[in-house]
Amino acid sequence: MKFKSIAIPPALLAHRALRIAGVLALTAAASCGWMAWRAERAYATDNEPDATDRSAYSQTVKEHYNSRFGVDQPFLPSNAVTDTGEFINPKSFPTAKYCGHCHQEAHAEWRQSVHANSFRAPWYVKNVNMLINGKGIEYARHCEGCHNPIALTSGAMTQHSPVNRSFDADGVTCSVCHSIQQVNTRGTGSYMLAQPAVMVDESGKPIYGEVSDKEILAHLDRHSKAVMKDFYHTSEFCSACHKAALPRMLNDYKWQRAIFLYDEWQLSSFAKQSPLPFYVKDQVSTCQTCHMKREEIQLPDYGAKDGKLASHRWLGANTVLSKFYGYDAQMEKTIAFLRNGALNVDIFGIERNGDKIIAPLGSAPFEITPGNILTVSIVIQNKGIGHSLVPEQRDFYESWVEFEAKDASGRTLMHSGALQPGGSLDPQAHSFTNRLVNAQGGLNDLHQVWDTRVVAYNNTIQSGRSQVVRYQFKVPADATGPISITAKVNYRRFNQHFIDFGLGKHYEMPVVEMAARTRTLAVGSNLAESPDPQDNKDWMRWNNYGIGLLDAQQYADSAYAFKRVTEMRPDYADAYTNVAIADSQWERFDDARANLQKALQLAPHNARALYYFALVERIQGHLDAAISDLREVTAQFPRSRDAHRELGFSLYQQHKYGEARAEYETLQSIDPDDLAAHYILSIVYRRLGMKAEATREASAFADQKDDPTASTYALEFLRKHPEITSESVPWHIHSDLAAESTAGGVTNQ
Repeated sequence: MKFKSIAIPPALLAHRALRIAGVLALTAAASCGWMAWRAERAYATDNEPDATDRSAYSQTVKEHYNSRFGVDQPFLPSNAVTDTGEFINPKSFPTAKYCGHCHQEAHAEWRQSVHANSFRAPWYVKNVNMLINGKGIEYARHCEGCHNPIALTSGAMTQHSPVNRSFDADGVTCSVCHSIQQVNTRGTGSYMLAQPAVMVDESGKPIYGEVSDKEILAHLDRHSKAVMKDFYHTSEFCSACHKAALPRMLNDYKWQRAIFLYDEWQLSSFAKQSPLPFYVKDQVSTCQTCHMKREEIQLPDYGAKDGKLASHRWLGANTVLSKFYGYDAQMEKTIAFLRNGALNVDIFGIERNGDKIIAPLGSAPFEITPGNILTVSIVIQNKGIGHSLVPEQRDFYESWVEFEAKDASGRTLMHSGALQPGGSLDPQAHSFTNRLVNAQGGLNDLHQVWDTRVVAYNNTIQSGRSQVVRYQFKVPADATGPISITAKVNYRRFNQHFIDFGLGKHYEMPVVEMAARTRTLAVGSNLAESPDPQDNKDWMRWNNYGIGLLDAQQYADSAYAFKRVTEMRPDYADAYTNVAIADSQWERFDDARANLQKALQLAPHNARALYYFALVERIQGHLDAAISDLREVTAQFPRSRDAHRELGFSLYQQHKYGEARAEYETLQSIDPDDLAAHYILSIVYRRLGMKAEATREASAFADQKDDPTASTYALEFLRKHPEITSESVPWHIHSDLAAESTAGGVTNQ
């Protein structure tokens, strides 16, 4: 989940309500004589010589700026900074229209993107004004560091600011991204922004202000040097905003991680920086690989190569924005993007009357008789997304499984995950979501993230992993014909409650079917069939089932599933490693060791097997062997945060504090907020005589560690909401049997 907010003074709201789709200007304070004088003196017209005098501008801003979080840290709670620490006159930022002179295709794509509309969407406005009205506009700097960087760095995020807000309609505009000088992976706007320049002179010095198209085209190399940097092509660049945390200064509680798309990607098979994913990709895919694919241009653009341009639509999943503003091309491409092999739905197996699972369906013969109680296991595989399903704002994005079973007459035997009258989702549907709970044990149902105390549960699926969803119904006593079962994964941008709040009226959102699968079960004998091209191979179906069971803490069944894979693929080293992972979770370390040895026989020096073998070695008291194995893993995967963490801890256990320090500092270079690194480094630094560093890390650990009392808020919430309590349990069944007396038995329990 990402905590999106806006920084608009309350006086602007009435004006915005009348012109929500137009270019907005902050004029509420201009009628006040003192403010009018200040605006005239400090924010001169474009024709006046001091319009881009940065130091003078910055000094004037400071005279009225609310420095609640420190005079030297004007942009907190956002992590954004400027290159000199000064404010930047908003008139220094060339408009997107200016860039569109030469980049017509990029401009047209950008205009329909979430970046271009990051500030003006009415649901965003309404949500963030809850924060502004409740705590003050300065707290919304946390949000605008990513949603409206010009508002943040211009000093507009303060009470009664006279800054002309004509830039609001451009949101994250061209000159913002292309003026970023540095980023780090802490998120929440962790970038350094400089005053924009579209060209440099002969010596490489920035040329500020607008430059004629003719001059730029005559010196494309100098234009490129001004607006392009190599790190713009990396996922780290995107991490500046697509990773976020709630700091204590925002929530008056403690540091809380909010969204972590970069971390999820960095740990996935797409990044190829970790040995631990269950599957291996052929090549590295960055954020840009998926979200900025090169496409044929429709309009002239000097940035195109061979008639193609890296897409500036940044396709993702915002179907509501496209519908609301009538961006038909963006909508069409977004739907195609959501359906492009992101997920696999497998109706994997059935259990009859609680007996052993029959699987995989299609390959295993079985019989069904009237009166049977069937439990169907659906495996949802996140195979094509470099982060979780769903990412970012999990509390109000909505993706869920819709399951339906019908008999030959079309009678519904079970239906879970339907939309109810009024548009709300069946509250007992299996959703890939979480629940943000406040200190009163209530739900933060309008994305009031600044009031969050705990996440009651998190049902999202990580990249490359699977989830098992189970449905139970009874075959009618009069059933004669086949039974059709269908499982779909649906998506819509928001839950109905939030969008109705955000727009102040009922609003029907598009629902996208991302993936689906249907199977027909005969009442009577069902024979084994030829493999269906819709399905993965049987060994992979068992593997995905085992992954889902592992994440559901069903370790014995998970080990069994992975053993089935070893029977089908005795040459597949990862299958033995997977069995060992389940064994280790089950604390059967001797069995884990034997399976890891088998994996290493098949694939000597396999980093994944070596990593888990090192953990077993350490548990069994062979610390030197564990360290040796972990060193080999870090040599193969120098950016494996897990390997550096475990190696650092092993060295710490041997009192090799200097070496342990090096590993944990490397870990922090990958993830600056790793909790284990904060804790161990606080000890290591102290033992190395580095008192200031030890104090810093101890403070960070104290702020970021889990609150042991927070679970009471989750328990109180779940007690009040029995309809969703089962979703907090990793292994549960959606069943209609308790409502069998109702007509058709279509209620989901």
